[in-house]
Amino acid sequence: MNIVIRPPAPNDQDEFLARVQDSRGLHGNWVLPPDTSDLFASYVQRTTEDNQRCFFVCNGSTGEIAGVINANEIVRGCFLSAYLGFYAFAPHDGTGAMTLGLAAVIDQLFGHEGLHRLEANIQPANGRSLALVQRLGFHREGFSPRYLKIAGRWRDHERWALLADDWRGLPPRS
Repeated sequence: MNIVIRPPAPNDQDEFLARVQDSRGLHGNWVLPPDTSDLFASYVQRTTEDNQRCFFVCNGSTGEIAGVINANEIVRGCFLSAYLGFYAFAPHDGTGAMTLGLAAVIDQLFGHEGLHRLEANIQPANGRSLALVQRLGFHREGFSPRYLKIAGRWRDHERWALLADDWRGLPPRS
């Protein structure tokens, strides 16, 4: 699959909201993406803040939004770190788009942004997201009980991290 990463824009609203609606079963209690016009507008506004970098993973042939990757709470100075959040949209889940997209975003964050560390916190039962970060070389650092409140409940998360020094790019396809 050929992908393109790009920032969200206000004119993406209709497609984005339709993809969120179509992906409710896929997202379950893993993530709650913006699902109204107001929430989408707030999300796009937040993407302009200096401590955020947000990307849409798009099908390079059709331009369709296949997924979202957010680098949140970017800290500069001595830390040079960010928290990653990501999710695919149906029917693009399981196509490899998120692997390619996350690899491209990691390249951008370690290269252009000069970050040193990326952290992804993932619920233990979210096997697909765990497999994605493992495939890209993240290492499990620990377990955080009741880490994030999602869908009205505090949920446990595993903490996975990748350092710029350890980033080797996409693994070879077997």
